[in-house]
Amino acid sequence: MKDFESRLKKAKEILDELMKQDITLAKSVELYKEGMKQLKEAEKLLEEAKVEIEKIEKNK
Repeated sequence: MKDFESRLKKAKEILDELMKQDITLAKSVELYKEGMKQLKEAEKLLEEAKVEIEKIEKNK
C-alpha cells in the first residue's frame, strides 16, 4: 500500500500529463480515472489518520 505522500505525488504527475497539449481524449480519461483513484485513496489515508489522532486525544 502506498503512503499518503506517494499518492499525492502520483496525482500531481497525472495532472502534469493531463495538462499536455498533445494528449488524446482516451488517454486523458484514463489518466483522470487514475488520478481520482489516487486522490480518493489519499483522502482515505488522511481520514484514517484523523480518526487515530482523535482516539489519542480522547484517551489523554
